[in-house]
Amino acid sequence: MISAEILTNEDGMITGYRVSGHSGTAAHGEDIVCAGVSALTQSALLGIMEHLHRAVSYDMASGNLSVRLITPPDDYTEAILHTMYMGLAEIEKISPKGIRIQEVKG
Repeated sequence: MISAEILTNEDGMITGYRVSGHSGTAAHGEDIVCAGVSALTQSALLGIMEHLHRAVSYDMASGNLSVRLITPPDDYTEAILHTMYMGLAEIEKISPKGIRIQEVKG
């Protein structure tokens, strides 16, 4: 199962995320849950870095991605990160055994 943690500040704005594991819903290379989660989370990182030019701390390895904003979140980072969160939530609705999302405050 994929574990996704959405990190939020005291105002409820997203400050980062951690995704780890594999869904196990299909064979390696054929798993659309893993592919969808990877596409959403990596696109959010690219959008923040390349489009918004925001500084982030991130670590990426097979089956793991950890992203943290260095500067406080703003309306633009929130738009990208909340869209990613909504996409992950839709995948969780379709495949509750493939991904589990938790919101982590603080």
